[in-house]
Amino acid sequence: MKKKILVVEDDSDIADLVKLVLETDMFEVRAVLDPEAVIDTVREFRPDAILLDICMPKLDGWSVFKKIRGDGEFGHVPIAILSGKSQQIDQMVGLHIMNADAYIAKPFGKQELIDKTYELFKRKE
Repeated sequence: MKKKILVVEDDSDIADLVKLVLETDMFEVRAVLDPEAVIDTVREFRPDAILLDICMPKLDGWSVFKKIRGDGEFGHVPIAILSGKSQQIDQMVGLHIMNADAYIAKPFGKQELIDKTYELFKRKE
């Protein structure tokens, strides 16, 4: 059975690229461009992991992160942060203060994206 990955990214080109890279025999990928639709999509799609952009219009990624983590049914789903903020302090906030499961700084390479996505499942096991 394929693992389901939800990509939350307001840039359609990046969302399409992530989807293209991760759609393999192991992953079924769905992208959401509107952060306000994330919770409904999580409930309907039931992802095994989420890749979440932080800098989005309307609703920032940290707010979305908190909503997912605060949900009793889906709060356990591993979340990797996708962010253009690549300084060490940004990664420390994401990983150690917000408790994200991984941090993927943009621009990222194909292999880095694949490796960090697989790592999400290793940590969960």
